[in-house]
Amino acid sequence: MTTEAKERQEVETLTIGVEGMTCASCVARVERALKKVPGVEGASVNLATEKATVSFGPAVGAESLLTAIENAGYEPQRDTLVFDIDADAAAVDGRLTGALLGIGGVLAVDLNPAAARLTVTLTRGALDAKQVRQAAAAIGVELEERLPENQAATAEEGRAADLAALKRKWIVAGLSGGLLMAAGYWQEVAFLKDAIPVQAMLTFMFIVALPVQLWAGSQFYVGTWRTLRHRSADMNTLIAIGTTAAFVYSAFATFWPSLFAGAERAFDEALDRPPVYFETAVIIVALILFGRWLEAKARGSTAAAITRLIGLRPKTARVLRDGVEADIPVEEVVAGDTVSVRPGEKVPVDGVVLDGHSAVDESMLTGESLPVEKGAGDPVYGATLNRVGHFRLRATRVGRETALAQIIRLVEEAQGSKAPIQRLADFVASIFVPAVLAVATAVFVIWLFLGPEGAPIYATLAAVAVLIIACPCAVGLATPTAIMVGTGKGAEAGVLIRSGEALETAERLTTVVLDKTGTITEGKPDVTDVLTVDGGDRDGLLRLAAAAERGSEHPLADAIVRASQDRGLDLPDVADFEAIPGRGLRARVEGAALLIGTPALMEEQGIDLAGLAGDGDALTGEAKTVVYIAADGRAVGLIAVADRLKPTAAAAVQRLQERGLEVVLLTGDNYATARAIAAQVGITAVAAEVLPDGKAERVRELQAQGHRVAMVGDGINDAPALAQADVGIAIGTGADVALEASDVTLMSGDPRGIATAIVLSKATMRTIRQNLFWAFFYNVALIPIAAGILYPVFSNGGVPDGLGFVLGRYGFLNPMLAGAAMAFSSVSVMLNSLRLRSRALS
Repeated sequence: MTTEAKERQEVETLTIGVEGMTCASCVARVERALKKVPGVEGASVNLATEKATVSFGPAVGAESLLTAIENAGYEPQRDTLVFDIDADAAAVDGRLTGALLGIGGVLAVDLNPAAARLTVTLTRGALDAKQVRQAAAAIGVELEERLPENQAATAEEGRAADLAALKRKWIVAGLSGGLLMAAGYWQEVAFLKDAIPVQAMLTFMFIVALPVQLWAGSQFYVGTWRTLRHRSADMNTLIAIGTTAAFVYSAFATFWPSLFAGAERAFDEALDRPPVYFETAVIIVALILFGRWLEAKARGSTAAAITRLIGLRPKTARVLRDGVEADIPVEEVVAGDTVSVRPGEKVPVDGVVLDGHSAVDESMLTGESLPVEKGAGDPVYGATLNRVGHFRLRATRVGRETALAQIIRLVEEAQGSKAPIQRLADFVASIFVPAVLAVATAVFVIWLFLGPEGAPIYATLAAVAVLIIACPCAVGLATPTAIMVGTGKGAEAGVLIRSGEALETAERLTTVVLDKTGTITEGKPDVTDVLTVDGGDRDGLLRLAAAAERGSEHPLADAIVRASQDRGLDLPDVADFEAIPGRGLRARVEGAALLIGTPALMEEQGIDLAGLAGDGDALTGEAKTVVYIAADGRAVGLIAVADRLKPTAAAAVQRLQERGLEVVLLTGDNYATARAIAAQVGITAVAAEVLPDGKAERVRELQAQGHRVAMVGDGINDAPALAQADVGIAIGTGADVALEASDVTLMSGDPRGIATAIVLSKATMRTIRQNLFWAFFYNVALIPIAAGILYPVFSNGGVPDGLGFVLGRYGFLNPMLAGAAMAFSSVSVMLNSLRLRSRALS
């Protein structure tokens, strides 16, 4: 192993949940903090999933990564697992602690010998209890999980509680804001104006606004303090400063109005004192909390695909052990177990059918709705549904090795990844908050000296509007939410996309290179024709040929032997078998000297094929491989073998061509066969007689000509070409999910999935661009208005009556509307991403 390969092998990847992130600037800050940790090779933070994915070398401890997140002002998520230990705890202390600390993601191990209790602290989502038990079992220690006495609610319950708390806060803030707006018009009601003194009413408004500011808005202050302690700022900072400025100004105007002497003339002389904006501060808090509540609900919807996949996992399995069937938790099934599956039940784990017959619905895996017939020797996959029939299987993959578990892992990785287009958003976010604070300060100073009468008030309101409307929440959500929904939608259709980068690249493809075998064809040759020279016994000819071919390992030999078995032919013994590499074989069967192989072999041995040449040429023109047979020096017949086209191959090629993509057929077959296959599916560009190691070179040649190339193959022999292509697409089944060379995996093996992946890519990237446009549009369009750019137009107080609530008297944007626009920008981005869920992929 080279040093470079060894270093790659030692790089670990850990996903850490991060709480407290609210915008794109938070994402950038956490990424910077993680990348500064010595030994960290890369870090990617996703706002939508609230997770950080970190790649690091062996010298980096997980705790140092969590410390870096904390130092950036955010909260890494930890889980605690508690076990009863079935051993002399004191005796195994050192060995057990060392074994568990060696697992990636384990942060701390606390073994209490007196209580025979083990507590393991780990990063949330990194491990489960089963893996900890397995690590302990490897050194001979049995652990039994138990719930801590005061264990927190599950992650799902915690999210539900957070959602409910947000809902309570925005409802209380909204009702309070409505009350304050109504209170602001008390002077318009004669009996209230006479009955309630101005000071009493303003004090009442202060009392209503204060708890909203301190309770409902507490999360903004907590977030601001957390970031300021680390000399940084984020969206919370902008909101906290903006709403506090409006509230504090109103409080001073309420209790010390003399500070603003003369300002009342600019607003409402009848009030005889400066106006207050308690309702503005409260309603901004309400609107932003409402937006966050909608975001949280929508965020749950963006992850719906993962939730549905996880929900598919069966809870129990019926396992045969020691001759007795027993229902056990599916986590306890081990490879090699015999599992019984009855009609209507889900298959618990991946395995191979031992006996029985059934039809299994594999739509959750492949996206195909038709059930698949299963019999002895056929593979089955966990979480698929057994429609009819009873069968037993031998477990081959369990736990995190099952196809479903790998799908979930790949989708989670894809949803946590970033598309290159997000670099713009990340760059903007990294400088956005400090820039907004600077702009707001400049706006305040400018209008303090240049504003109309009552300048301190206008300066304050303009600065507040700038701070609120500039919050970059939507920018941070624009890309990850679309990727989450897009990759989830693909998984439901049997198309697994490994990363946001693959999604973005697939959109720009110009050429799709299709490997023939297994992509366009079934990848399993079958006998299609058996012809004899004199119209004699075809089954007899097949019987002799199959007997001779039984000693060969060639795929064509396998097809001939299977054909004889399907017809129930009894194969005689063979003598003097000799394989002739690349050309055929010779053998003696029932006394006859057989020669089986290519025309070149027959010509070399002096066999006259005149009676078969015409039929052979015709069959070759139909994309069939012809095997000639001679007995005792005379041609007696031929057998044609063909790898049948997939039923959907022509439709798949048509879909790609309709989308303006050039389609190339790539194969190791001869040109005649390749052209015949290409003609049947509508392909004009053919590269034939290409050896496996030459496929990557053909892809490079197309790339050198300026093409963006997708290579589609079976993911095994085509691995170099898949890796070389701009996008590698592997055609496979559940067993092929984890093909490292591919960017996209088509679970069903249906080539129409190629077009599906490209359509999904285009739809997702279009959604991302729409999201980024709207996210930036609000800021670009409304920050200047919030800053007071319209004042020169309306400096004489000429704002039309219908726009008074929006622009006041002189064109300064109402801070409440700034809050509404900011909240709406985030919600619109989320809802736009969710539209992908209903997007047709055909």
